[in-house]
Amino acid sequence: MKVLITGGAGFIGSHFIRGWLAARPEDTVVDLDLLTYAGSRERLADVERLPSYRFVHGDICDARVVRQAMDGCDTVVHFAAETHVDRSITDAAPFVRTNVEGTLMVLEASRAAGVTRLIHISTDEVYGPVATGAVDERAALSPSSPYAASKAAADLLVQASWETYGLPALIVRPTNIFGPWQLPEKFIPLCITNCRDGRPVPIYGDGQQRRSWLFVRDACEALALLVAQGAAGEIYNLAGGQEQANLDTATRIARQLGAPERLLQSVTDRPGHDRRYAMQDGKLRALGWQPRTPFAEGLAETIRWYQAHEAWWRPLAARLREDPYHWLNRSARAGACAPPVAVR
Repeated sequence: MKVLITGGAGFIGSHFIRGWLAARPEDTVVDLDLLTYAGSRERLADVERLPSYRFVHGDICDARVVRQAMDGCDTVVHFAAETHVDRSITDAAPFVRTNVEGTLMVLEASRAAGVTRLIHISTDEVYGPVATGAVDERAALSPSSPYAASKAAADLLVQASWETYGLPALIVRPTNIFGPWQLPEKFIPLCITNCRDGRPVPIYGDGQQRRSWLFVRDACEALALLVAQGAAGEIYNLAGGQEQANLDTATRIARQLGAPERLLQSVTDRPGHDRRYAMQDGKLRALGWQPRTPFAEGLAETIRWYQAHEAWWRPLAARLREDPYHWLNRSARAGACAPPVAVR
């Protein structure tokens, strides 16, 4: 099998490639990635010399590049996306371009190439907030952020490609995924790296927004299963069911690192911040998948990894702190944020 992975130098994509090649060394993997701020070839340094792996530097919005990368591939796993909600609030245009227009290019190239399977990676955020209970795949889309809206639009394009052209595509909507190699702008690595440096950890509002967490290795096992057994035209929620409040997650990280809990500081909540996501994933579990990593175990492994790989994340964290999307810079520019106050 020859597989095209878009966004393979990203957090989840790199874990997927590594796991795929370990389990199927006879397959060929083509990794198409633009290497934006979120991409890092260091994530795949251990597979770059394998004859079964080929890296292509290119933009999924470039139809010619996508067609060339897809040549001879029978399976596509589409990870490439802009994913950070805070950035989408500051500037939505890159999200529309990459997540909507880029997905269209991937779909059209897949049709032309006659691929037999396309897996589109979406997000639980397309459902919007879920106050009680949990939604299944039939729930209406109600995105709150520009990021979530761009992913919902991409989902609809994928569905339309199945309904109109019979493209054998399916959609996966994961919950919050965490683990080693995640960029330190996302919540768990931000908490870890700031606690390591004695820097304030921003807690939006009261910190009672509830999120479910899934370790990246378990998520990639689910995706590999769907490549093999998922049904074309279907949507699969990927939940995991390990839910807790953001403040509780940050507190657990601070305690494990021996950092003072006064570092956890409340800041003005971001616009349109959903209080809770929750999904049912019985359709996926019926195929035989279930998460194998308890949250506490996955978090401990993640913390150990960041402790051992400071040379990778420190330059990234420093650069990210200078970006205009960053909560400190955005708040100062808007003049809308009171001084942070400790929440513990």
